[in-house]
Amino acid sequence: MHPISPPHAKDLLPAIRAACAEAGQLALDLFRPGEKTAARTWAKAGGSPVTEADIGVDTFLHIRLSALLPEAGWLSEETADDAIRLSRRYVWVVDPIDGTRAFMSGSPDWAVCVALLDDGLPIAGVVHAPASAASYSALRGGGALRNDTPIRTSGVSDLAQARIAGPKPMLDALARQHSFVAVDKIPSLALRLTRIADASIDAGLVSPDSRDWDLAAADLVLSEAGGKLTTAEGAPVRYNRESPIHGMLVASGTELLSPLDRALRRMRESAPQRG
Repeated sequence: MHPISPPHAKDLLPAIRAACAEAGQLALDLFRPGEKTAARTWAKAGGSPVTEADIGVDTFLHIRLSALLPEAGWLSEETADDAIRLSRRYVWVVDPIDGTRAFMSGSPDWAVCVALLDDGLPIAGVVHAPASAASYSALRGGGALRNDTPIRTSGVSDLAQARIAGPKPMLDALARQHSFVAVDKIPSLALRLTRIADASIDAGLVSPDSRDWDLAAADLVLSEAGGKLTTAEGAPVRYNRESPIHGMLVASGTELLSPLDRALRRMRESAPQRG
């Protein structure tokens, strides 16, 4: 059984943070607050948008991170998947710009995300949001930081008082069963999770079809801040599987897990059944 946190993880985190800061600056050069990006944009297969900033940041991080840990596999939103990662103990999981649509429209809610996995579990993670002046980082067993300050989840346990972010259809379905404080959707899924970690909000819902690169770094920040990201059935999220795609997920501080789980179960039970 491999140790959860190898000796070098703590030594690597400052270098990961530095790489994310440089990558964020590359993206900022093409970001226009409140305006359309200066970057060239196009649509990927399937219709998702991508910009030259996504590609530039991905290339930069691939070179920088691979030099830090050459034996690690690689999984990124903007790089063709290579199944060799499945045979590697360590894997870099990267989203060059999580929240590309926000980046393109001039919203500050986008982030550069990097996680290092050890046997499918994140052991180091950074979610760097340069346009929001926020940089989150975590080391497994070492706590979570926002701009070098330790963070913790809110501790809210009453669902009626909970500030919850997520896709509108999911919030609307939950609202038919329970009272809570709905928060406007946060375009970056990673930032949705880290804002639970720093107690800006209390919980978040994640619709099916999220990917490893949206989640892994922020998952570690959240867990080290006292929260949890789980499947709809309450199971922990695993990474570096053959498919990086996930089903419905829920995130919150530990005090809110049970009441939120009960509420979501009732929400699913009351949903119309498809014939």
